[in-house]
Amino acid sequence: MAESVLFSVAESFIIKLASRVVDEAALALGVYDDLRRIKDTSSLIKAVLLDAEQKQWQNNELREWLRQIKCVFSDAEDVIDDFECEALQMQVVNTSGSIRRKVRHYFSSSNPLAYRLKMAHQIKDINERLTKVAADRHNFGLQTNYSDTRVVQNRELTHSHINDSDVIGRKHDKRKIIDLLLQDGDDRSLSVIPIVGMGGMGKTTLAKSVYNDKRLCQAFQKMMWVCVSRDFELNHLVVKILNSASDSSPNIFQHENFQNFDIEQLKNHLRNTLADQKFLLVLDDVWNENRVKWEELNDLIQVCAKGSKFLVTTRSHKTADVMSTNTSHILEGLSQNDSLSVFVKWAFKEGEDKKHPELMEVGKDIVQKCGGLPLAIRTLGSSLFLKFDIEEWKFVKDSEIWNLPQQDDGILPAIKLSYDQLPSYLKRCFACFSLFEKGIFYTHLHVSGFWDALGFLPTPRKGESSGDIAKLLLHELWSRSFLQEFVDAGGGCGFELHDLVHGLALYVARDDFQLLNFQCENIRANVRHLSVPENDMLGQISIPTGLRSIVFPEEANNKPFLDTCLSRCKYLRLLQISDSRYKNLPRSIGKLKHLRCLNLLANRQLERLPDSVCKLQNLQTLNLYGCENLQKLPNGIGNLIILKELYITTKQSNFPKELANLSSLEFLAFSYCDNLMFSFDGIQFPKLKVLSFVSCGNLKSLPFHIISNIECLLIEDCKMVILSKGDDNNQIPNLKLKLLSFNSMPQMVTFPQWFQGCANTLHSLVIVDCENLEELPNWFSTAISLKNISILNCPKLLSLPEDLHHLKNLECLEMKGCPELYRRYQTKFGQDWYKISHIKVVVVELEV
Repeated sequence: MAESVLFSVAESFIIKLASRVVDEAALALGVYDDLRRIKDTSSLIKAVLLDAEQKQWQNNELREWLRQIKCVFSDAEDVIDDFECEALQMQVVNTSGSIRRKVRHYFSSSNPLAYRLKMAHQIKDINERLTKVAADRHNFGLQTNYSDTRVVQNRELTHSHINDSDVIGRKHDKRKIIDLLLQDGDDRSLSVIPIVGMGGMGKTTLAKSVYNDKRLCQAFQKMMWVCVSRDFELNHLVVKILNSASDSSPNIFQHENFQNFDIEQLKNHLRNTLADQKFLLVLDDVWNENRVKWEELNDLIQVCAKGSKFLVTTRSHKTADVMSTNTSHILEGLSQNDSLSVFVKWAFKEGEDKKHPELMEVGKDIVQKCGGLPLAIRTLGSSLFLKFDIEEWKFVKDSEIWNLPQQDDGILPAIKLSYDQLPSYLKRCFACFSLFEKGIFYTHLHVSGFWDALGFLPTPRKGESSGDIAKLLLHELWSRSFLQEFVDAGGGCGFELHDLVHGLALYVARDDFQLLNFQCENIRANVRHLSVPENDMLGQISIPTGLRSIVFPEEANNKPFLDTCLSRCKYLRLLQISDSRYKNLPRSIGKLKHLRCLNLLANRQLERLPDSVCKLQNLQTLNLYGCENLQKLPNGIGNLIILKELYITTKQSNFPKELANLSSLEFLAFSYCDNLMFSFDGIQFPKLKVLSFVSCGNLKSLPFHIISNIECLLIEDCKMVILSKGDDNNQIPNLKLKLLSFNSMPQMVTFPQWFQGCANTLHSLVIVDCENLEELPNWFSTAISLKNISILNCPKLLSLPEDLHHLKNLECLEMKGCPELYRRYQTKFGQDWYKISHIKVVVVELEV
């Protein structure tokens, strides 16, 4: 519930009140004393919120009081944000003089009496409302607590690769499924093997353990994995299969896209891809019970070779019956002993359980309540990691949440208990996942833009970026087992959401966040964050004026809805319109002065942006990735002085020099900019951490003076770019690079020497489709921080550096599609296997 995050809301609001900009604006308006009283009153309320959160479920009046507080804080935040917006706008208009003089000047002359009176009235109104609700706190006997002491104990990050040691109690299930997959297929039809079990039973984990087994890699020519969930529409499903079939890159920032293909093109492409191929296709989390839809897909891929198989995971026995050509494999709960083993693995460091027999006794009772569900056991174990107070363990064991009806939105009591133990600041970040899709791989960049726009991120310390904070919070959520498939590549990280975790996000966020369902339910009265999944819904809903964020559906084309949205929702912080059919956006978008994130990802028909976009001085993220027909950037882009993330796809060749004004940029990506000739001369981005170039056909040189400060460099399909510096001074000392990714770079024969400057910082190296690369430099053996190396489709690469065994921190080495490397380093059989056998995770395969 939203009331469980109010402590964090109050805390961030008080910090905002203490900012210099707000102080100066308050003095200019003559409401300084009122704001001081608001801050003091907010502190009194904040002190009792943690206790109120715990007690609200037994007291309806207390719950109503918390709702009133939420409304007041929300309105107050809008008023204070208005101060910041106006002050920031003046900072652009007049760059000389102090902020105080700018604010006074703007309020007194540019927009005089009306604005001053309006803001003063709103401040006094907020003050009165807060004073009233603060007085009511005495009615509930609440205890004061000025800090949230619930902390997340971070465990060491492990790899997402499934190891048999991670899959406890499933050896028999795995052996049985592999035997079925290796059996000769029926000549007349594809063989379908369903794994059936309730949510949280570990179907996906088991399927991944099977999928990664080397016997299957040798038996099937093509391996594909698709998360289906509730979307079994043929065109969407074919796109997912094609992406899986063609995805040879571990690059967490890019993914091939077939969205602009029509259904006939998709079908032909899929037939050509699978023709005469013996494949294994895993369809994970299938809900479809319509036999006609299944037969459409089945008929489409009958071009495959004999012996091809489907492996399906589903909660539904009816789904299994509709699709199956084999008896379903029913996945049962873990035994008590196996359940306890899973719990100990996640609740203790190795061997620590033996030091705490009294905790283990309580732990046995907790495990019993989990009913053999691995997700429930793992999540609760993670929530108790490094907690040795027996009272905390007893609280979990005796919680009333275990009595929560299982049919209530499918929420497992165990993961609801784990959520309740999260710190307040993490709870509202977690609530955002209710607007995300399950089964999709997200990066920290997507999440950080979301969280930052809504003001959910804690204040960064000196030298930290919002992306750094987002990565830290995602790591905390992973350590509590709320995220899966977690990948940390040093400069970036990514994850997926388990369907039950997504269900929990929908449940706990239901007051403020709403993902409309396909029956087009009514929008709830107090919703602040809305996601609309289908274009047909846009003409059927009425938009609340208090929205802070809205996510449009793909293929949106309803212009009246867009106009209404921009005119009514003046407090929007986040606007996401991805893959739409709009050719332009209304000029009125420039009036959304509170907007922090404008995500226009993959709007292929978008031709221009109104210059009024550059009036959005609060904008922190502008995403134009995949806007292939965008003619140019809007005039005045240099006015976006606090922009942190900028993704550019445009036909423009020479970019405006005013980009140099974007001194707050942390992430800069150029994609499909075929005309890019921008030299970056004289431009510095002092805070830039990530720089990416994808499919920029005319880019010839890199901005070396910028690279010296960044942490992540990605270059893909830029065939004209010259990586070498071309002078005697071929090194850049003290590079800070943590992630290097090169993809589709046929011109790269040797690794540029100047990269040696990052030997002390490099965390992850990704090299894909560099068909002429012949060697890696020997200095790699001095890369003391290197943890991950992925080398795919580099057929001329003959060997690894000799002293690779010196890299004690190297944890994951992946080599695929490199015949000579396969011969030399093949697991257990290669002549040089002994040189890499010490690495925790080694994947060496002949084919990608």
